[in-house]
Amino acid sequence: MDASAGAGLTTGAAAQQLGVAPTTLRSWDRRYGLGPAAREGGHHRRWTEEDMARLRRMCRLTASGVAPAEAARLVRTGPADGAPGAPAAPGAAEEAAGPAGTAGREGRRPGPPPGPRRPGGRTALPLGEAREECRGLARAAVRLDGPTIDEILDLTVAEQGLVAAWEDVVMPALRAVGRKWARSGERFVEVEHLLSWHVSSLLRRVAAAPSGRVQGPPVLLACTPGEMHTLPLEAVAAGLAERGLPLRMFGASVPPDALAHAVQRTGPVAVVLWSQTRPTAGLEVVRELQGVAWGVRGARRSPALVLAGPGWAGRRSPARAFRPRGLREALDLLEALCGHADRL
Repeated sequence: MDASAGAGLTTGAAAQQLGVAPTTLRSWDRRYGLGPAAREGGHHRRWTEEDMARLRRMCRLTASGVAPAEAARLVRTGPADGAPGAPAAPGAAEEAAGPAGTAGREGRRPGPPPGPRRPGGRTALPLGEAREECRGLARAAVRLDGPTIDEILDLTVAEQGLVAAWEDVVMPALRAVGRKWARSGERFVEVEHLLSWHVSSLLRRVAAAPSGRVQGPPVLLACTPGEMHTLPLEAVAAGLAERGLPLRMFGASVPPDALAHAVQRTGPVAVVLWSQTRPTAGLEVVRELQGVAWGVRGARRSPALVLAGPGWAGRRSPARAFRPRGLREALDLLEALCGHADRL
């Protein structure tokens, strides 16, 4: 609480806690009746804990792309607590689908309503022409608002699917955070770490969800030696699981001999090697895997090699290696390879 406030927070203190401008709170009060229950001396606003709970839900809804007028209606008619896991309230279906349920069916959000819609000032992220869900995700990340990050991620994947959520919402937000971090020293490292952790948690939830996974030789997923960036590889794992394809995830910086032993033990249909940067895109692991085969003499097999990530750009592709561009192309390729293996 603000030390000077006996009955609650001042508008400035409430806005700072929520990560919005004071003018936004005054606008919500004037336009939508979301003002404080108590006013000191009849004029000065004092925001109580109950008021703040309503405002937090308003922030979550608008950050998820719900128009402010509709969000305010849901806040006024529903429970103040909008945290994940709370009991479903009247209007929850509308809240999830957006006004008139158009977002899920048509893949778009309503146009931006009046009032501030983009993070401003020194904390603004360089997003360019990003989707509203991406802007909401960036605003929540800058506020270090983990519950809202989860709500936006879950809602976007449910409505648009994993690939669209990754390519149109998650990646632009992560790149913007990375650019801001690079220009600001360590000032925004906490934002990048928080957002990455929540994205990783989402991808693992998708990968762990039951999906009637088919049996057959798996796809092995590994980062090249020295490569520690696993998040894009986790997106591939989640996409494979969503399509019901078998996989084995080995994660960061896998030594060539260890990966070769794993190939011999599992007989995979393909091995995906992720490299984020050129120094980690070494050909040693590629050559090691190209010499690995299994099966009886005369019918020995080797896995397809899929070189993924920007680290491989500019390098000459080895023979019999695939170079997909983007998550969707990689998943389509791996699904085709799994289907071909099933027919052998």
